[in-house]
Amino acid sequence: QIYNIGQIHLDQIKYIRLDKLIKSYIYKSIFCFLLPTKIFWFETLLCVFIFAGVHGNLCTVTGPSIIDVKGSLNFVSDRCEYSLLHDQSTGFSLKANFLDRRRRDVSFVDSLTLDFSDSDDIQLLQGHRVMVAGSPVTLTSSVQTSGGVDLSKDQTGVTASFSVNGSSVSVFFDGTTAQIYMDLPVNHTYEGLCVDSSVVSSSRLPSNHSCQQTYQDPADDTINCPAVSQKCDVLKSAPFSSCNLDVDPEPYIIACHETLCKYPDVDGLRCQFLEAYAKACEKTQTFSEQHSDHEFCGDIHGNTDCRCRAINAHQYTEQNRLGGPTVCQGNNASLTLVGCLLKENGIDYTHLHLNDQTCTGVMDDSHMLKFSFSSDSCGTEVKTNNSQVIFSNAVVTRNSSSEVITRQDKVFIEFSCSHPKPELQNVAFNILDNSVEIVLQSGEWTYSLTMKAYSDAAHTQLLDPKSDVRLNQKIWIVLETEGLDKDVVSVVTDSCWATSGNSSSSTPRYDLIRDGCANAQDGTVSVMGNGEGTSNSFSFNMFEFSGKEPSEVYLHCHLQLCVKKNTNCVPGCSAGGRRRRSLRYRRGAPALISMVWTP
Repeated sequence: QIYNIGQIHLDQIKYIRLDKLIKSYIYKSIFCFLLPTKIFWFETLLCVFIFAGVHGNLCTVTGPSIIDVKGSLNFVSDRCEYSLLHDQSTGFSLKANFLDRRRRDVSFVDSLTLDFSDSDDIQLLQGHRVMVAGSPVTLTSSVQTSGGVDLSKDQTGVTASFSVNGSSVSVFFDGTTAQIYMDLPVNHTYEGLCVDSSVVSSSRLPSNHSCQQTYQDPADDTINCPAVSQKCDVLKSAPFSSCNLDVDPEPYIIACHETLCKYPDVDGLRCQFLEAYAKACEKTQTFSEQHSDHEFCGDIHGNTDCRCRAINAHQYTEQNRLGGPTVCQGNNASLTLVGCLLKENGIDYTHLHLNDQTCTGVMDDSHMLKFSFSSDSCGTEVKTNNSQVIFSNAVVTRNSSSEVITRQDKVFIEFSCSHPKPELQNVAFNILDNSVEIVLQSGEWTYSLTMKAYSDAAHTQLLDPKSDVRLNQKIWIVLETEGLDKDVVSVVTDSCWATSGNSSSSTPRYDLIRDGCANAQDGTVSVMGNGEGTSNSFSFNMFEFSGKEPSEVYLHCHLQLCVKKNTNCVPGCSAGGRRRRSLRYRRGAPALISMVWTP
């Protein structure tokens, strides 16, 4: 194949990474020609690439099938030992032993032997076991080195990493599938089935001739070959399809078809072909395994899918739950369900939503499905009892009237968060301060309350210590909160009264607001926005108490927080019955006003 790089300045050649030009191919050789034609101080660099194919460095052996580095497929039909890879220059050999399982006429790769000419042999066996020089070795996830070979084990299988003839080699074996990966293309010094899967007979190693005996067992009439083929074809569908351009799925599909049309789909057989393809894709860094660490590939209701590992699932199943507890934070809540538990219970997560059908869950890379809601979204219900504010929602199945039938079980998972009902607080303000702000804490609620006094209805002229407040002058008191959810609660000024002393219970006392309404006997009092939001205001004409010197006036207000959901927080006030109050007014003397918010 010829790839024309184009017009490149000679000084730029040192920056070219030729191996990055074609992502999907591994090249064997590159030949470049510098053409003599010059165009505007540029010369043409023409390179010829000889490619080794899409697979290039990867060989897969799964069941009886071998997919070599060129992507060619072949099968082993006997129970002999074969050379997968042999380096003539160093003498290294990788051997695979094939044995029968439930049928005599289908063989499976059963073990691998790493044969080093200058060090001990290493065997990778069933059950993730390893033998070095005939002695068992206990492995963990930490790398253990033996004779220059790095050995490690995880929940998926055993990996042996080493170097041969300048190339780094990685051999993975999980008991059903072996995958051999080299960081450099296979060259002419290598031979074996991984180099050319067609040379089966010449790659068979000397052994007892009885291993070559072939059998023909009766066909298994329980196998539905067309149905099996459909299940193997899943490698062309998501999520595997994202890798199809980098790793050809056809050899894996054919291997799956040929094996499962003869051998029963038991012992996770179908999964091993899917996992082998996923592992090959993982080497291209374009695809990750279909299941997460807490899952394995298994049968769910007759289909291959991700099942939950028992230890991880136990924490949920022992409490008959499909996920973790509700996580509450302020006015927000979330519930996480385990994707594999949903599948095992026949629940399609795409059919789930909260009370509001537009609020669906988000599935992350670890297959955990998270639903989130706030107190004012997704159909959340807000309720109160004597001491709690409760936000509740539910995960339910989609109910579409356009669907004549459904194969989804009904799901109803209710979850909620509760917080202590906000308590009333005590706070005092002084009119000589133009603005006072305090921060209040009540259970889960943290908010601030600000009181400001203005001389105009538009609340633009803020009163300060230098302002001259005259008797009978109208002033506006504004109470504002910050940190409360205006869609959930509102502030209600229940009552306000004035005293000549700083104690709210001192006498004499004069009422400005009663039961959330202006004192009907004082025509100067007006209440605005009470119970409608997280702020309200009221106004009155300035006064002083008769016969009190110095003439200080303290204003006390009783406020409460009202949960708005299904509740009318606006006090019902009726006009009329107001009469002018009987007070002696005196001009000029400044008034000191304090406000106390009492329980």
